[in-house]
Amino acid sequence: MGAIGHEYQKDRPVLIIESNLQLNITNIITLVPLTSKIENKHEDDILVKKSDINGLKCDCLIKPHHVSSFDKSRFIRKIGEVDEETIKKVKEYLRKHFDL
Repeated sequence: MGAIGHEYQKDRPVLIIESNLQLNITNIITLVPLTSKIENKHEDDILVKKSDINGLKCDCLIKPHHVSSFDKSRFIRKIGEVDEETIKKVKEYLRKHFDL
C-alpha cells in the first residue's frame, strides 16, 4: 500500500511517543515524524538542532500533529534521544492535540 495525500513515503527519523511499558506489550509503535525541511515550519512544529546525543544529520522539525502508528518491524535502528525540554514541548502539544 502506497502513501496517500500528506503521508510520509521514505525512511526518516521519528520520535517515539509511546511509554516503555506499552512498547513492551505491543508490536505497534506510536510516533511523530521529523523532517529536515525546516523552511516549511508549521506553528506547532518543534525545532531540534542536530547533536551527538540525538544523532540527527541536520536540524529537523518534529511534526507533532502527524501522530502515527507503525509495526515495530518498520524500524531500522535507534539513532539517539531528545533532551527534556523537547520532550516537554511535545507533551504540551499532545495535551492540546488530544484535549487532555
